[in-house]
Amino acid sequence: MTLTMNTQCPFCSVQCKMTVEIAPGEARQRSGFQATGVPNAASEGRLCVKGMNAHQHASSRDRLLYPLVRKNGELVRASWEEALDTVAARFSAIQEAYGRDAVGVYGGGSLTNETAYALGKFARVALRSRYIDYNGRFCMSAAASAGVKTFGIDRGLTNQLSEIPLAECIILAGTNIAECQPTLMPYFIRAKENGAFIIVIDPRATATAELADLHLQVKPGTDSALVSGMLKVILDENLIDSAFIQSRTKDFDQLKADLLRIDLEGIAELTGVSVEQIRTAAVTYAKAGTGMVFTARGVEQHADGHMAVRNFLNMVLATGKIGREGCGYGAVTGQGNGQGGREHGQKADQLPGYRSIENENDRAFVAKVWGIPPEELPGKGVSAYEMMELVHQEQIKALFVMGSNPVVSNPHASLVEEGIRKLDFLVVADMFLSETARYADVVLPVTSYMENEGTLTNLEGRVLLREAARPAPGETRHDWQILCSVAEKLGRGAYFPFKDAEEIFNELRKASQGGIADYFGITYERLRREEGIYWPCPSTDHPGTGRLFERSFAHSDGLARFQTVPVASQGEETDGEYPLIMTNGRVLPHYLTGVQTRRSPVLAAKFVESFMEIHPMTARKHRIEDGALVRVSSKRGTVTVRSRYSDKIREDTVFIPMHWGDAQNVNLATNPELDPYCKMPDFKVSAVRVRPLAEEWPEDEGEII
Repeated sequence: MTLTMNTQCPFCSVQCKMTVEIAPGEARQRSGFQATGVPNAASEGRLCVKGMNAHQHASSRDRLLYPLVRKNGELVRASWEEALDTVAARFSAIQEAYGRDAVGVYGGGSLTNETAYALGKFARVALRSRYIDYNGRFCMSAAASAGVKTFGIDRGLTNQLSEIPLAECIILAGTNIAECQPTLMPYFIRAKENGAFIIVIDPRATATAELADLHLQVKPGTDSALVSGMLKVILDENLIDSAFIQSRTKDFDQLKADLLRIDLEGIAELTGVSVEQIRTAAVTYAKAGTGMVFTARGVEQHADGHMAVRNFLNMVLATGKIGREGCGYGAVTGQGNGQGGREHGQKADQLPGYRSIENENDRAFVAKVWGIPPEELPGKGVSAYEMMELVHQEQIKALFVMGSNPVVSNPHASLVEEGIRKLDFLVVADMFLSETARYADVVLPVTSYMENEGTLTNLEGRVLLREAARPAPGETRHDWQILCSVAEKLGRGAYFPFKDAEEIFNELRKASQGGIADYFGITYERLRREEGIYWPCPSTDHPGTGRLFERSFAHSDGLARFQTVPVASQGEETDGEYPLIMTNGRVLPHYLTGVQTRRSPVLAAKFVESFMEIHPMTARKHRIEDGALVRVSSKRGTVTVRSRYSDKIREDTVFIPMHWGDAQNVNLATNPELDPYCKMPDFKVSAVRVRPLAEEWPEDEGEII
C-alpha cells in the first residue's frame, strides 16, 4: 500500500511544503518516491530540483543505520548502550581532567527548532559548558547583528513574501535567488510584470541578474562603499524622506555629515561601478513609491559584513521604505532553519527567545524555566570559527557535532582538519559519514526530514510544522532523542524528560515568552490549522506579526538607528603573487557541503565535480585552458578544481562553489579574517593565484604574464 505523507523540503530557507508518496515493497526499489508541491503561503506549491529529489538522500544506501565506535583505529558497529556509555564516560573524564569548558558543542542551521533548543540546553545544563555555536554563524550573523543594532530585532524579512510584487523597485544584493531559492523567483517575475525596476548587485552575471533592469557588477568586498555612493546621490538630490527620518529614527545628522565628504568618482573607481550606474540605481530606488532591499551571503560574508548590511539599512531608513506594504528589508537566509536555529540557544551569546546570555534578567528567566539556579548557567562562549581555533590550540579537548560538517564548511579548512585530528574525543551525529564524521570516535545515526517531526522558521520569520510519517530506518534515532539519552547518562536526565518533539516545543514556548523572538502563542495545533505563524506571537489568540515596524521599531525608544560606515575596500589585498580575487557561492542542485545532495543520484549527476569560473581574458593571461584541472592557491592552501570559461564574471575575480570536500574544498583557500561585530569569516574575498595542474611551477613564482 502506497504511503502518502505530508512534509516539507529539508533544504533552503523557503521551506516548501510537499507530499511524498512512498511505494510499497519491491515497487519502492523500482519507482521509489514521488514528491509533489503543496500550495502554501511561501512557495505557493512550487518545488525546485532539490526538493523534488530530497527523498533520494533519505533513502540512500549510504545512510548510517547503527552507531559506530572507533576501536583499534577503525569505526565498527556498536550497540546504542555501548555508544552512549562511551560518550558519557569520555565527556565526564575529559571535563574532570580539564574543566567543563573542555567539551564543546557544534550545531547546525538545518536542525529543527526543537533540536536547536535542546542542543543549547544540553550544552549549558547537561555539559555545563559555555562553548556552543553553530554553522549558521556563517550564514546570518552579519545581517542578524545589523538588524539588532538598526531595528532592535533580527528577523529575516521585515514583511511578507507576498508583498514582493507590490514593490516598485527591488534591490537584490549578493543574492542569487534563481539558484539558491528558486521557488521564490515567481514573486520577482510578477513584480517585474507589474513594472518594478530590479537592481542586482553581484560580481557575476548570475541567473538572477538576467532578470535585472540594472546589474551593478561590483568588485568583491566593496558593497558597503557602493551603498555609500548611492546614499551620497540620494542626499545630494534631496530624495530622503525627511518626515520619516525625523519621527522614526535617530543619528541621521552624523551620517549626513559623513556622506557630504564622499567623492563619488572615488567610489566608482573603488567599486568598479560607474558614476552613471550608481546614480541611476540610487535615484530609481529613492523615487519609487515602494521598494524592498534583499541581501545575502555576497554582502554578508565579509570582514565588514555587519557594516555593509547596516549601510543598506541606512538607505532603507533614509528613504522611509519600511513598515508599510511593499516596503522592507530581507536577509535571504541560506539554511533551512537558519532563522529559528539562532533564536533558541545555539549561538554562543544567546538563550531561547533571542535572550542574551550576559543579561542577568534573561539568565534568571531561562534558568527558572529550566529549573536551575541562574549562577549555574555558564557565560558566553565564542563563535564557530573561534571554536575551531580553540580546538586547534587544544583548549577544547572534546567536541560534539550535530547536523554540521565543520571540516568542510569552515574557512582555512586545513587548520580546522588539523584541530579535529588533535581532539581527544569527537562525537558526530549525522545521517552520513561526512568528512568530519570520518575522524569521529563515536558516530550516532540520526533520522531524516521524512522521519523527524518538528518546527522550522523560514526566511520570513514564519514558523512551520514539518510532519514526518516514515518509520525510522535501522537503528536511527531522532537527534533530540540522542541529546536526552546522553543527558541521562551524564546524570542530568531530569532536565530532559521529553517524550516527543511537541513537548520540547511547549517548553521552548515558555522559554521564549516575553523575549524578542516570542513563540509563546504558537502551538502545534495552531500550526496544523493555520499552516504557519509569524513571530513574535505573544499569545494563543494573537495572529502573528507578518509585517514589522508599522508604528515603532524594537528599541526601547521606538526609533531605528543610522550608522556611519567607513568607505574602504574590505578583504585581503591582491598582489603580484596572488593577483586574483576568489569568491564562492552555490549552484542550484547542491546544498551546503553536499553531504546530503551528493548522495542524490539525480542531483549529483547535474554537478559531479566542482569548478572554477574564470573570465576567458583572465584565463589566457594565466595559461588556463577551458576544462583543464587547475590549482587555486591562497596563503592558506590550495583547492584543485576544473576551469570553466565565463564572460559573466569580472576579469579580476574567480568563483568556486562550496559544496565539495577534500581536494575540491574551496575553504582550503578561504580567508578566516573575522568581522569584529559578528565574527563572520571573510569567505568572499581571498587573494589567490591560479595555475594549470599539469604544469609544475616554483612555489615562489609570481604572476604569469
